[in-house]
Amino acid sequence: MKMDISVSNEIPNAQEYNNLRIISGLSPKDEAASEVGLKNSIYIVTLRDSDKLIGMGRIIGDKGCFYHIVDIAVAPSYQGKGLGKRIMSEINTYLENNIPKNSYVSLIADIPADELNKKFGFVYSAPKSVGMVKKI
Repeated sequence: MKMDISVSNEIPNAQEYNNLRIISGLSPKDEAASEVGLKNSIYIVTLRDSDKLIGMGRIIGDKGCFYHIVDIAVAPSYQGKGLGKRIMSEINTYLENNIPKNSYVSLIADIPADELNKKFGFVYSAPKSVGMVKKI
């Protein structure tokens, strides 16, 4: 497969965002809510093959003390080619250059993605704390 991968910080539209989430094994989100959420992101990195969205990740938070990494996704046919690492590298560079000292940066990693996140300095918070979710 010949790839013409471009990296940008452009906000994807809600439909392609949800399509990528679904094919990557993440849950779909409400389209109107997706539009709001994407526009309110602190930072977005997108990967495209020609014009097709094939990977992304973003940072959300309060722009001061707390930052949360979400939506790390790569289309299945592009997985195993280092693109998840490229996304996390772009996010890590942004964090290192743009957020206040002593900010709290968190993420929830699906296994085996936790191994990738360790390469960027993330550690397990347990047993001192554990991740929790509430789905509505």
